[in-house]
Amino acid sequence: MRRVEHVMGFPVSLRIDDERVPEGIGDTVFAWLREVDERFSPFKADSEVSRLDRGELSADTVSADLARVLGLCEEYRVATAGAFDVRLPGRGLDPCAVVKGWSVQRAAELLTGAGLTRFCLNAGGDVVTAGGPWRVGVRHPDTADRLCTVLEVTGGAVATSARYERGDHIVDGRTGRPATGLLSVTVVAPTLTEADAVATAAFALGEEGVEWAAARAGCEVYAVDAGRRVLRTPGLPVAGARPVPA
Repeated sequence: MRRVEHVMGFPVSLRIDDERVPEGIGDTVFAWLREVDERFSPFKADSEVSRLDRGELSADTVSADLARVLGLCEEYRVATAGAFDVRLPGRGLDPCAVVKGWSVQRAAELLTGAGLTRFCLNAGGDVVTAGGPWRVGVRHPDTADRLCTVLEVTGGAVATSARYERGDHIVDGRTGRPATGLLSVTVVAPTLTEADAVATAAFALGEEGVEWAAARAGCEVYAVDAGRRVLRTPGLPVAGARPVPA
């Protein structure tokens, strides 16, 4: 089964390679993502996030899902000493950096819960997989039609934070200024919840973010810094790479 829809401001593609696909599972996945967009978008005036930001809800009365998202936001704020922050001065509450990965990972869990074992769910270039191996290209930070490398992922997730799509949109919460130390950072992790948040947090940290992300359990990193140096961890699952001898 293959299906593509535009949700949350970007294309989401679903490919399922299992021989038997439960009827309606695609509808279930995309309905969940549309629900997330309605509930958690800071750009929708009646969303739960917007209502919380305006003071119409309190932290004690938000849904369990939003409480979980806000908990993750706080976890990464503390872990980066404030570089990653969804509450920047002069801006409204914007948890999108966590919501995207968390919600798409939940969608993947709907698929595995339905008994599916081989699929690829791609949300605007951030990917969560099952089965495999799946090949995931990492876009060159300067040239849209070129790849820096190709990763081979089996049952994991890949997320990239970069300046090439939206410019200097990631802000270092410690300074209030755009983070410019990296051009792009890609993280491979067991879940897209972690891969997406770690990639954004690492980008906000700048060059030090590569080492920070690499130190997190289960994470591998590929980054290009402002000087166009490539920084990568030894365990990065590059397609066709020979195993490193023990």
